[in-house]
Amino acid sequence: MFEGSSAIRRYILLTLLLVTIPVAASAQGIRPHPKWWFGGALAANFNWYNGTAQILNDNLTTPSPFHQGNGFSPYLVAGIEYRPNPLWGGMLYVGYDDRSGGWDEIVTSCGDVATLTTTTSYLTIEPSFRLAPFQERFYLFAGPRVGINLYKSFHYTEAGSPDVKDEWSAIRGLVVSGQIGAGYDFSLSQDTDPTQVDFSPFISFNPYFGNNPRSRENWAISTVRAGFIMKIGKGKVGERRVVVPTPIVVEHEIMFTVRAPKAVPIKRRVRETFPLRNYVFFEQGSTKIPVRYVALTKSQASSFKEEQLQDVQPVNMEGRSQRQMAVYYNILNTLGDRMRRSPGTTILLSGASEDKGPEFGKQRAEAVKKYLVDVFGIEPSRITTEGREKPRLPSMREGASLDLDLLASGDRRVDIISTSPELAIQVGGPTHYILKPVQIVAVVEDPLDSHVFFTVADADKEFTSWSLEITDKNGVVQRFGPFTRDLATISGNSILGGHADGDYKIVMVGQMEDGRVVRKSSSVKLIRRDTPAAEAVRFSILFDFDEAKTVDAYEKFLNEMVVPLIPANSTVIIHGHSDMIGQDAYNLNLSKERAAGAQSIIERGLAKAGTKGVTFETLHFGEDTDYAPFGNNSPEERFYNRTVIIDIVPAQ
Repeated sequence: MFEGSSAIRRYILLTLLLVTIPVAASAQGIRPHPKWWFGGALAANFNWYNGTAQILNDNLTTPSPFHQGNGFSPYLVAGIEYRPNPLWGGMLYVGYDDRSGGWDEIVTSCGDVATLTTTTSYLTIEPSFRLAPFQERFYLFAGPRVGINLYKSFHYTEAGSPDVKDEWSAIRGLVVSGQIGAGYDFSLSQDTDPTQVDFSPFISFNPYFGNNPRSRENWAISTVRAGFIMKIGKGKVGERRVVVPTPIVVEHEIMFTVRAPKAVPIKRRVRETFPLRNYVFFEQGSTKIPVRYVALTKSQASSFKEEQLQDVQPVNMEGRSQRQMAVYYNILNTLGDRMRRSPGTTILLSGASEDKGPEFGKQRAEAVKKYLVDVFGIEPSRITTEGREKPRLPSMREGASLDLDLLASGDRRVDIISTSPELAIQVGGPTHYILKPVQIVAVVEDPLDSHVFFTVADADKEFTSWSLEITDKNGVVQRFGPFTRDLATISGNSILGGHADGDYKIVMVGQMEDGRVVRKSSSVKLIRRDTPAAEAVRFSILFDFDEAKTVDAYEKFLNEMVVPLIPANSTVIIHGHSDMIGQDAYNLNLSKERAAGAQSIIERGLAKAGTKGVTFETLHFGEDTDYAPFGNNSPEERFYNRTVIIDIVPAQ
């Protein structure tokens, strides 16, 4: 139960660092502010004993008094917090408070060594005042502590005498003292989630004043407590009551525009043409196909059909990316099924070696070939393999200096190359082929055409950040932000909340570098569509590393497959993305070029076809993880983030 004082000091120092470490505040406009929080705390008490303990009870008085001691014991409570605003509030925690420990051993007048330990614990009731003087997450607290004694035993040993285990006499049934402390709330939940969960490390000090466990003698306990609180609260998304100084508002010419959908769909059925990257990535120094690629047994492969990957499923954006990566990780099974159905098809597997020599690259290609031959029964003569130092379109190029490990991971791969029409389609010139895409149907919740688009021209030059105040007819304010880029999108369903429609006043608040603010106003009317909206069609085109001009290679694909599916008076939403390799500003511009290039080709195709009344919403997000279609943890995800996504939404 007990540890040395040096270990105690290290534990306290660690907790102080955890509580006081600087943490960047989250988006102040989005996170809800629950008034009531419920939770529990687990902590360690570091107890120091001072005073005198000699007359333990009526049956035992030690030959010499004990004066100094310490102990390490548990603290476990449950409680509630009330925070009417971010500045101040109250806390009440009730539970088990252990003040056990041991005294420094003594030498009696007879020269014998004696020891004394105690198990002393309480039902503790601790109301406190909470104050957040600097920011909402860091807080101080102080208040009384009322302890009702639960256990009061001791254990005395003396060399040459029997051990004595008994109860203290004169133990106070009730002790009243005080405590002060500090904590920090780390959020474990999404800012857009009404239910908020916080993890809060804290440290507190309970001085010896009032902490005299006995009415006899003068044994006193001082305690430093270090631990954490887990707590949960429920608030309203976007609505906050923040105590801030009144800013200086200045006039400033800035273009602020708001674009809202005619009707806000709750969900939409989307038929997606999902492209298959014709790459299989390998781990560094390995020629084995990674386990993340789905491997079937020969028996399982006999019944596998590509269509099994196309079932309708309701998904959110995160679920969409997970499902699509599951489709991609079946690439070898999809390829095997297609080759089995079309016996005349052939492929070339080109393996890259990461500078280990062409033979190492060929071993990787042979591993893929072996799977297709052994599991799907593909005739070996239909599969040609080759080895290379670098892939045909390498990511690691001359002069590269940033994110070298990430670039290298993208070159450890086998390229699947085919001109067989049953396996691949021609998207550009004579040599530009990609694997035939997979058709996926899903019901997407809160689709992009339900979002309201807010644009602040040159925001990155004019402001350090900007935010939004959205007020309904009842005066309820929702705050979103801060944002730093020109464009922000917010779901119309999030703004509407539980309402079917609403008229909203929009105020853009721009924060200037000198602390002054600029306010620009607008308004919007939103109407929710409860009935299922018409089916949308989605296409994606993929890019190689650092390439925007390859959008021209997709001109044949866009004109022959995408343009004919765009009806008159529809909306085409084009959003460009990039992976996380390189500089943020560069990637933002790269995604803009990709999206603009796709729009230009489609506009020319629509004009040639005579299709009129089409509205374009063309967006670019760069590497922004809030909008990225996929994660950035694996080379597969990063390659899929180099994309332009095209949504075709029929007229409402």
